[in-house]
Amino acid sequence: MLGWALTFLVLALVAAVLGFGGIAGAATSIAQLLFVVFLVLTVVAFVVRALQGRSVL
Repeated sequence: MLGWALTFLVLALVAAVLGFGGIAGAATSIAQLLFVVFLVLTVVAFVVRALQGRSVL
């Protein structure tokens, strides 16, 4: 999922350089959303592993 977020970020940067503001804005929004979802899932996974008594790292 982090890979998808980075892909959309690169797409947004390329679109912005080429002057496609609407596409750049949409791709940026998607990248931000995917990054937040990735962070939430990572934190949830760490908490679940810690509660089960397994090593988090």
